[in-house]
Amino acid sequence: MKKLVVKLDLHDDRDRSKAMRVVSGFEGIGSLSMDPKDSKLTVSGDFDPVKVVNKLRKSWHTDIVSVGPAKEDDGKKDGGKKEEGKKDDQVANLVKAYQAYHSTPVTYYYVPQEETPDCVIC
Repeated sequence: MKKLVVKLDLHDDRDRSKAMRVVSGFEGIGSLSMDPKDSKLTVSGDFDPVKVVNKLRKSWHTDIVSVGPAKEDDGKKDGGKKEEGKKDDQVANLVKAYQAYHSTPVTYYYVPQEETPDCVIC
């Protein structure tokens, strides 16, 4: 379970409802809540926060306030060690995804062609 808090630049109720509709289309969304006073959108569930933020940034200016695990009331301490290993793997995967991609430069060749001397117009 993850919790994502995003501040959006929303101007009216139409934008708010559109943002809620866009985010609710993702798989694994557990709950959505919008604070209209601060224009903060809170999303929790089992989802990919990168995809959600990228989708929101296509339409609105987006500031990420916080990303992290959702608070659980179970209080299980034994499962925490296994989850820490999973967190390290997830962080490593995110680092790999955000590494810069340096493409090789394209080489253009110019082949000069001589004009035919038999041309009357030239």
